[in-house]
Amino acid sequence: MRAQLRLRQSGMSLIMVLLILVVVSLLGVGGAQIALMSERGARNDRDQQMAWQAAEAGLIDAENDIWNPVVASTRRTVFDGKSTYAFPDTGCSTSGTSQGLCAAVLTGKPAWLTEDFTSTGSGAPTTEYGTFTGASFESGGPGIQPAQKPRYLIEPVVAQTGDATNPAQEILYRVTVMGFGPRTDIQAVIQMLYRL
Repeated sequence: MRAQLRLRQSGMSLIMVLLILVVVSLLGVGGAQIALMSERGARNDRDQQMAWQAAEAGLIDAENDIWNPVVASTRRTVFDGKSTYAFPDTGCSTSGTSQGLCAAVLTGKPAWLTEDFTSTGSGAPTTEYGTFTGASFESGGPGIQPAQKPRYLIEPVVAQTGDATNPAQEILYRVTVMGFGPRTDIQAVIQMLYRL
């Protein structure tokens, strides 16, 4: 009788152990996938934060380009808050001290929506970080850093001031900056209105 009982139970233990092993394996694979997704999410967040920080640095450089008594800009006289003589009539300038300066758009899309911020070189419609201020920005080198320097463009915006009997106008400057993460397809855009 005992021999018959032992023969019946010997196969059940093996099946139970195999089922427990399958469940533990599935839990292990699921845990590994969750860990990989968390790592990807953390990396994406880091890359986006890097792009935001680069854009903020570009915003400060553009501000120094427009006006800063401590930092010497080679085109400070362009920005007087009263005229737009250095800005092109249409589109964005791609050369000289007017590079990255765009025409005021009264109808249609503004330049910051139509221009390519990723193009580099002397014919680009945007200004690269440090071009007119001499500031330096590490990019494109070894390690984890932005793929390229932030780029910005400046558009004049005419603001009506005064009242009905004494109308006046003032020029504000809309600055749009694009910062980049470790790859150029990771981008952050920041915009401000600057008033002298």
